[in-house]
Amino acid sequence: MDSTDALPGPCLLCASLTGTRVDQAWVCAVCGWRYGDVPDDGLPLPRVDVVYYLRFDRRVKIGTSHRPRQRLKAIRHDELLAFERGDRTLERRRHQEFASLREGGEWFTLATPLAEHITSLQSADLPWNHYARWLCEALRP
Repeated sequence: MDSTDALPGPCLLCASLTGTRVDQAWVCAVCGWRYGDVPDDGLPLPRVDVVYYLRFDRRVKIGTSHRPRQRLKAIRHDELLAFERGDRTLERRRHQEFASLREGGEWFTLATPLAEHITSLQSADLPWNHYARWLCEALRP
């Protein structure tokens, strides 16, 4: 039977402290990485492209990155609203979809259509938890 509890230590992939006991092994409750397995430090992490939605005041930046932590540090924002797995093709599609709300560049007014789309991407999970799961999936053979 599976049970959720504190991991013996932080997950080595996403640093979560919560895990699920499956048979005799612990699995991270956030990203699904098997506790104790060490990602190979000698290899680069797999590329996981995301479209991000950043709020600054009443505006939202829709951008993309394959290194979101590094990218988001370089952009002034109030809040990370959501991630959506996808690359520049999806980003361009979102820019076209919300073109009537464009304020300039990749910035859009946070109006009802965009807010509803962002809400559809959100769940009880934080955006970084989604990213950790996608990274874990990409690492699996």
